[in-house]
Amino acid sequence: MNYLIGDLQGCCDALERLLQRLDFSPSRDRLWLLGDLVNRGPSSLTTLRRLSSLGEAATCLLGNHDLHLLAAHHGVRRPHRGDTLDDILGAPDRAALMDWLRRQRMAVFEAGWLMVHAGVVPQWSRDDTLALAGEVEAVLRSPALPDFLQAMYGNEPARWDPMLTGTARLRFTVNALTRLRFCSADGEMDFKTKDSAGAAPEGFIPWFDVPGRQTADTPIAFGHWSTLGLLDRPTLLGLDTGCVWGGQLTAARVDGTAREIIQVQCEQAQKPGA
Repeated sequence: MNYLIGDLQGCCDALERLLQRLDFSPSRDRLWLLGDLVNRGPSSLTTLRRLSSLGEAATCLLGNHDLHLLAAHHGVRRPHRGDTLDDILGAPDRAALMDWLRRQRMAVFEAGWLMVHAGVVPQWSRDDTLALAGEVEAVLRSPALPDFLQAMYGNEPARWDPMLTGTARLRFTVNALTRLRFCSADGEMDFKTKDSAGAAPEGFIPWFDVPGRQTADTPIAFGHWSTLGLLDRPTLLGLDTGCVWGGQLTAARVDGTAREIIQVQCEQAQKPGA
């Protein structure tokens, strides 16, 4: 069976309870983690060790918190006050875990679903999304990773242009796949608002509601948006249900567009944030 799982953010105890609920077997089942594997929760190191031990039974997407960890590992960014990454950064197997992390995915299409951490701009088709994700993945796995992490941060360009090249093209792709919530009808991205879908800034709407979106007929699963809560539409699954903020950890058992939602309560009680 294929199970899509929302943001963990270092909540390994909740993951273990969820796997028990699923009667998960690595020889029979596949897990698809939708990103933000680490940070803000209590057990980021244990989470990475657990996921990396699953081998081909688990495919993990990279979210904004995971890229932040890579940047901290390479000395590009210092951990923020609310981060819970010190256990990883001080671990004896840190190098091996970071090598595993950099080899994870930015987007996949499996089990009938296009999976991303955050979103897809309206101009991208499924094939565009996968190709652009592949460009970022290639850099993450290359010797150019430290230089890329230095240039990764920033909100510009805010609108897609297929003529973008180099760092601007990679930065836009990373921002769309790991940070997007709201965009305009012509695809301009907004990164200021982190509230629910009803709090869209003027001129912007949730990325998945943009008219004429090229992926409108492609089933898409995503995480990242805890204030959105569970989104369960025929061709949309939003699975970040705020585990680290005291919500639920959510999985979707999928078979094409058929699905079953399975949740476990998380015992965390962190203050809500990004």
